[in-house]
Amino acid sequence: GSNQIRYQKCQHETPTFRPFAYFQFLICAYSRKNEKQLIFCFLICTRIMTQCPSVGDSLSSVMVTAKKHKWADGRNHEPALSSQSFPSSSSFSADVDECATNTHSCRPSERCVNTVGSFVCELQVTCPAGYQLKNSVCEDIDECVLRTHNCGSSFMCENTVGSFICGPKHKCISGFKQDSHGNCIDVNECMGLTEPCGPGFNCINTVGSYTCQQKTVMCSHGYHASPDGVKCVDVDECQTGTHRCGVGQICHNLPGSYRCDCQTGYQYDALRKVCNDVNECWRYPGRLCAQTCENTPGSYHCSCTAGFSLAFDGKNCEDINECEKNPCSQECANIYGSYQCYCRQGYFLKEDGRTCEDIDECSQSIGNLCTFQCVNVPGSYQCACPPHGYIMAANGRTCKDVDECTTGTHNCTGGQTCYNLQGGFRCLSFDCPPNYKKVSDTRCERLSCPTNSLDCQNSPVRITYYQLSFQTNIIIPAQIFRIGPSPAYSGDHIVIGITRGNEDGYFSTRKLNSFTGAVYLQRQVRQPRDFLIDVEMKLLRQGALTSFVARIYVFITSSAV
Repeated sequence: GSNQIRYQKCQHETPTFRPFAYFQFLICAYSRKNEKQLIFCFLICTRIMTQCPSVGDSLSSVMVTAKKHKWADGRNHEPALSSQSFPSSSSFSADVDECATNTHSCRPSERCVNTVGSFVCELQVTCPAGYQLKNSVCEDIDECVLRTHNCGSSFMCENTVGSFICGPKHKCISGFKQDSHGNCIDVNECMGLTEPCGPGFNCINTVGSYTCQQKTVMCSHGYHASPDGVKCVDVDECQTGTHRCGVGQICHNLPGSYRCDCQTGYQYDALRKVCNDVNECWRYPGRLCAQTCENTPGSYHCSCTAGFSLAFDGKNCEDINECEKNPCSQECANIYGSYQCYCRQGYFLKEDGRTCEDIDECSQSIGNLCTFQCVNVPGSYQCACPPHGYIMAANGRTCKDVDECTTGTHNCTGGQTCYNLQGGFRCLSFDCPPNYKKVSDTRCERLSCPTNSLDCQNSPVRITYYQLSFQTNIIIPAQIFRIGPSPAYSGDHIVIGITRGNEDGYFSTRKLNSFTGAVYLQRQVRQPRDFLIDVEMKLLRQGALTSFVARIYVFITSSAV
């Protein structure tokens, strides 16, 4: 009597499609003196359709009200009351709804659920149609068990994942199908996608089946009914063999009839009623074949003369490339209707017009092909050089001297000087005689003489070495060397002569002016030969006589190269 209901909480526990719904009531009583002091709580669970108790109702009135309600089956049921012992009113505080006061720490993707003294964060999961959330997992709803399907009474519900299907409880016999109400109705087989009857037949529907009735059509002469019986088609007398064309004639089918024609190359004789051969070569002279026309039964044949072949069109003539069969020993040139043989350079064509024979250029040459030796080879010639001392030049005709001194292929000693010649070399020694010193590679100068030594004073002041090379075909007389003082002064006079090496008289000297002299080769040298001559020049200058010696190596080489 002194306590009142101050807080209440109602919640549906089961789906709304059931005839009645269970409701839970958490009924708590507080002290009148201290509203924050909790006395006791009851959990009422009853299967009633009513509203929640009002705030301020006494606990006894709520209990009486709950007992007065009956179930749908007419029986009385006590409400399920559950009580829980709580601590004394002096030490128990009221629950704070963190979800309502927004003091929870749930994430935006979670749902806050208040509990006594705390709260719970549940993950918000949205399930598609046909599924329900259970323990944060979407599970399939069995609409057939829960009776949430819309199948009729004549159909049977079959659950599927996420949905359901309605199947007929009873099957219809052949020729019938079940409608949406479960009734068996006739199937019109004639209205199906596939034609049940064959061509030439009409489909007639019957109850539970169908019949096929043959179509009928009347056709005129030369025509017959099509396989489907709906139209008339032409009779091909030529293909069926019902025509009356004669032998050698060709049957041409026409709509409703046919026509007999002569074969190509024949002409119809109306009087004799036969087909005669046409001579195309006479009728079209020069128009059918490019060269020769030959008549054949019903046609004609074109042929070609020698050197030509019949083209693919059977009328024109194409030139035959005889060179493809290699009729020539060397080169072949195809010409219109024939061919021509040619020879490569260095060969000539023999009288048979096909064989080529080598030309001996060395024996037939008017001029000199090679400077040394000509060697005939098939189709050409080659120039040869002496086996030693020469190499072939880039032009292939001239022999070029090998400079053994430059290439280092000589055999001169360290104290000798290598001098290159045409086709060879010489090892020369430029030694100075006694009482002379070597002032350069090719010059020796006299040392001072005693005052009483006339031989020393009459000896040459200077000895200079020179090297000259000529061929055997040199034109004589030939000036080969000049000698004179350098520098020359006015009043100088010289006297020259050969003091050594001219025993056979091949050389001579001549004074050109008062201070210049020359050495001449005055005899023809027929074979290669080496000479060493001493040419002495005596210089008279201002009353003093001084002599000089030019020691000259003269090499005569072969002129055949």
